[in-house]
Formats: sequence, C-alpha cells, structure tokens
Amino acid sequence: MQCCMPGVAFVPALLVSWSSAAFIISYVIAVLAGHVEPLVPYISDTGTKPPESGVFGFMINISALLAAITMYIRYLLIEKQNESSHFVRSSCNMFTLCVGLMGCTGMGIVATFQELAVPSVHDIGAFLAFGSGVVYITLQSVVSYKSCPRWNTYFVCHIRMAISVISCVAFVTMIVFASKISMTKIDWTPGEKDYTYHFMSAICEWTVAFGFIFFFLTFIRDFQRLSLRISTEIHED
Repeated sequence: MQCCMPGVAFVPALLVSWSSAAFIISYVIAVLAGHVEPLVPYISDTGTKPPESGVFGFMINISALLAAITMYIRYLLIEKQNESSHFVRSSCNMFTLCVGLMGCTGMGIVATFQELAVPSVHDIGAFLAFGSGVVYITLQSVVSYKSCPRWNTYFVCHIRMAISVISCVAFVTMIVFASKISMTKIDWTPGEKDYTYHFMSAICEWTVAFGFIFFFLTFIRDFQRLSLRISTEIHED
C-alpha cells in the first residue's frame, strides 16, 4: 500500500501528551474523591478505586500501545540509518525493541490488575514496566551515542543519558524503600508507620515515570525527518 504519512513526529508527541494526561487526570480524580492524600501517592494508588480506576486503566492501556508503536518506529529508524552508517548491530537493535515491548506489557498488566485487587500480579507488572523501561532508555542512550555525529547531536545524547541515569537511580531507590514497607494500602497519612518509606518510594516512582515521558520527548525531532509507509518501509525525507 502506498498511503503515506508526511512525518511521524506526532506519534511520540501523542505518547507524551496522553501519558501525562493519564497520570494527571487519574491523580486529580482520586484526590477530589478523597481516595488518596494529595501529597505524593503512588501512581497506582490514583487508579485503584472507581471512578478513577476506569480512567486510569483505559488511558494507561492506550499509553502502552502508543509506546509500543513509538518503539517499533524507532527500531525501523535505526535499521534504516544503520544501512549506511553501521553503528550498531541489528541484533542489538532488536534486543532493545524486545526489552521495550516487555515494558509495554508490564504497563498493560498494571492497568488491568488493580493494586488492591490482585497485588502480586500488579507488582510484577509494575516491576516489569519500570525495570524494562529503564533498561530500554539506557540502551537507546548508548545507541544514540554510537550514531553521533551523523544522526544525533551530542547535546541530545547527553540529555538522554542524564535522564537514563536519573531514572535508573530512582528505580533502584524506589525498590529499596518499597521493600521496607510492611503493608499494602492507599490511604497513607503523615506520621503513621512506614509513611516515610512510602513517601520516598512514591517520589522515586513519579521520577521514573516522568523520566520516561521526557525521554520519549527527545524522539520528536528525530521522527520529524521521517515518512512512514503503511507497508512499513521507512524513508528519510
């Protein structure tokens, strides 16, 4: 099929906008409904009870789909660039894509299985989403450096690597503090047992989540140079 889109920058732009809205809208609804405290709840806490659970589940599933599409286009872009530059192995590019898709699967699990309903499955999904996510953006940062200076500027590469490092540190810190929490609940109040661990872990979780958003934001400029045929052929404008 020869139907073409005159650029694919709208894909990461839509991903960034939609994901930001998903977090913010579910947070606002949960706070206004009195289901969570306004001071840094877990992201999942804002999508546990109706009506915000429906909004959260729907929007995060769409985010997972948009992320998968963005990652696949990024894979095609690197494959095309690699034909002339040979800066990365095709197997490494495919591995990076697979890691990213694992993270998207984790997002789908988080959106489908609420925190209090099926906590073990939800936690597995969250670990998969965040863990695979930080590995994916780190690998993409390394690939970006390898493609310099022809396909990326060093400034963009530094930004991507900085986001990756911050996200990795926040992810590890989140796991450490979360492991010290002895109960599963969403209505935390300052001063109660394990609140400090919850508070620090939640800050780290939000840091990682918006780290992903800012990272995909850096893809927009790269995708502006592309046209994508529905036949999956990718061309440099």
